[in-house]
Amino acid sequence: MLWGMAPPTPTSLLRRGLLAGLFALACGALQAQPNAPIRLLVGFPPGGGTDAIARTLAEKLKDQLGVPVVVDNRAGAGGQIAAQALKAAPADGHTFFLSHDHSISILPLVTKNPGFDPAVDFVPVAGFATFANALAVSPGTPARSLAEYVAFVQSQGGKDTIGVPAPASIPEFLVGMIASKYKLDVQAAPYRGSAPMMADMLGNQIKAGVASVPDFIENHKAGKLRVVAVIGDRRQAVLPDVPTFAELGIAGLEDLPYYGLFAPAGTPQPVLDRFNQALARVIAMPDVREHLAAMGLTVAYQPQAAFANRVRGYTQSWDRIIKASGFVAK
Repeated sequence: MLWGMAPPTPTSLLRRGLLAGLFALACGALQAQPNAPIRLLVGFPPGGGTDAIARTLAEKLKDQLGVPVVVDNRAGAGGQIAAQALKAAPADGHTFFLSHDHSISILPLVTKNPGFDPAVDFVPVAGFATFANALAVSPGTPARSLAEYVAFVQSQGGKDTIGVPAPASIPEFLVGMIASKYKLDVQAAPYRGSAPMMADMLGNQIKAGVASVPDFIENHKAGKLRVVAVIGDRRQAVLPDVPTFAELGIAGLEDLPYYGLFAPAGTPQPVLDRFNQALARVIAMPDVREHLAAMGLTVAYQPQAAFANRVRGYTQSWDRIIKASGFVAK
């Protein structure tokens, strides 16, 4: 015994034993298959903004973690299929879910039985960005502003269909707000992700769509479609000439959606810490930050506790908005 140190008590010995066991469990989970790839679940098909973000991070995380990081697209139902896959995955540090707000915060509010409960089945790992949803018009539409789009729809009898990446999503609620504000008979047309919606927009099968800025930005810059309004309390740096909906008289859309990573509940904390630290290093890389910013993201790394609070607050805010809209979960 060291001089001046009290002998260990039964409680301290138990605590040490528990900590040692947890650490061994965490190490064992990763060392049992040290070269096994890490799956990064994505709830949308290849070609969309979320998929592109996941592939950017996966390539860098591979170098930080020393194992392959494979993007696993489980498209459908607005990310519900991927979320269910995360719930079913072992809590061994080999499966994570890269998701924006829809799958985690919105789906449980608009679906009676989504097949998962984020507060029980998942644990937030870290947040890394926020983004804005936007209204864009197709190349065959003459409008170059929201006012011109409204005038165009009015000239066509006041009816239109606006694409959205998923049913009962924030983009769909935004379509309803546009219809109410301008007294238009416009309906949301849900797709299985932004990529097929974008294909129909570029082919002029639909005249407009609502999705995230990362979904639209490349085609907007190329002049293949036009973003005419964005959510948020300020204009997006990547789209300085595009006004916010608040500027145009549609309030209540100032809180920006988030992007983050989630793991199955029960994943050992040392495993989460290791992945969190790797993600922090990746997000700090200038080339990654520049690439994500060019895609329309506002890069803002949030560690586990702060991100968990962000998810909780965002979910509560939209719970109030959805209930006020009169929407009934199905």
